[in-house]
Amino acid sequence: MTTDQTKTFDLSASFKAYDVRGIVGSTITAEIVEAVGAAFVDVMELAGQTVLVGGDMRPSSPEFAKAFANGAATRGANVQLLDLISTDELYYASGALDAAGAVFTASHNPAEYNGIKMAKAGAVPISSETGLLDIQARAEEYLNTGSIPAAGTRGLIGVQDVLKGYAKYLRSLVDLRGSRPLKVVVDAGNGMSGLTTPAVLGDAILPKLPLDIVPLYFELDGSFPNHPANPLEPENLRDLQAAVVEHGADIGLAFDGDADRCFVIDEHGDPVSPSAITAMVARREITRARALGEETPTIIHNLLTSRAVPELIERDGGRAVRTRVGHSFIKAQMAEEGAVFGGEHSAHFYFRDFWNADTGMLAAMHVLAALGEQDGPLSELGREYEPYRSSGEINSEIEDKAAAVDRVRADFDGEDVHVDHLDGSTFTAADGSYWFNLRPSNTEPFLRLNVEATDATTMERVRDRVLALVRG
Repeated sequence: MTTDQTKTFDLSASFKAYDVRGIVGSTITAEIVEAVGAAFVDVMELAGQTVLVGGDMRPSSPEFAKAFANGAATRGANVQLLDLISTDELYYASGALDAAGAVFTASHNPAEYNGIKMAKAGAVPISSETGLLDIQARAEEYLNTGSIPAAGTRGLIGVQDVLKGYAKYLRSLVDLRGSRPLKVVVDAGNGMSGLTTPAVLGDAILPKLPLDIVPLYFELDGSFPNHPANPLEPENLRDLQAAVVEHGADIGLAFDGDADRCFVIDEHGDPVSPSAITAMVARREITRARALGEETPTIIHNLLTSRAVPELIERDGGRAVRTRVGHSFIKAQMAEEGAVFGGEHSAHFYFRDFWNADTGMLAAMHVLAALGEQDGPLSELGREYEPYRSSGEINSEIEDKAAAVDRVRADFDGEDVHVDHLDGSTFTAADGSYWFNLRPSNTEPFLRLNVEATDATTMERVRDRVLALVRG
């Protein structure tokens, strides 16, 4: 942002841990974006190389993509504009073309926001620890001096369409041609899955699959006229739940705005938890990897997924690795461990065959394949993967979060409970009857609570006890 007196740019309000996100016209503008494009090329040493740039359906995305491209070309990179893309289309293009890139999106944030997710060649993520802060500093330098110096040779700007390649690649990973016929309701929330679903699951580009797609809100509209494109919030699933029941569908899929997350609804209109989806996809990936000769395939899961996830992974012959919450940690662990798959409680799903990146569409295809290769309904299939009872994430607005956690720790002191601090504080009962995690938000005055227990009564008792201590 600037002030009239100083004209000094400080981009710290929009540069986050993993991406850039701000309010259009205020903390993110075309001028800022052009400087970020130039800084991206400098910091990542991309002069003379190809940089991929695309954007989602938000009204500001085309202007921002062109501004970023101009900044990148000024500093000597050759830019390929990908036009309208989902975030996982960028990851596909970055991996398949082995090129660095950026996508303009604010994911599930409201209409007034936009942002940038950046990746190195091969879809390797860029975070505050791997160059994002350096990009911020260089962009501020350009903005504060008022100019971006031209490289010796200005880069070229071209246009490339990657949608067909993306669709073909995903279909090569999960073959749905032999599925029993399925009726599938998809709620795109006016986001990018309104473009990618017809391409991958429909017949807009490739031959028809045995899927009857019932579209909800496929019109690309960054003002989100029907509901926010954030399926993590239960109220944003209501239209999909009603449509699944109304159409007698086998399954419902809900994607967030940039289509990198997918939520699943069963035939009764009930949500299937992301933990259950993690376990379901893990089973398929373990089976496939073992068939190819991998003795004990590794699966990554964050510490907030259900305890059923590591239990099922190990039962199926895999190795479960627990990690912190957050895609940069998951992706780093995926690479370090050579993991075949990773899942988070927030419905981010990561695949080794997808350059360790997250893709909601590929996860959805695995679920469709699991459902389509057997005769039972999804509710029956999902039951095996959800043996425990969970509270879901509960936020408490607390100024002194550390003191609240100390109150809980003191109250449970003396009980047979193990506490670890991998991410926040996780309390696990020695008898296995429950666990809960208290994790402070890095960006908001929230303390987040997740509880899981062997039965609903225990879960509710622990949940209420902890909330009383936190809010007391």
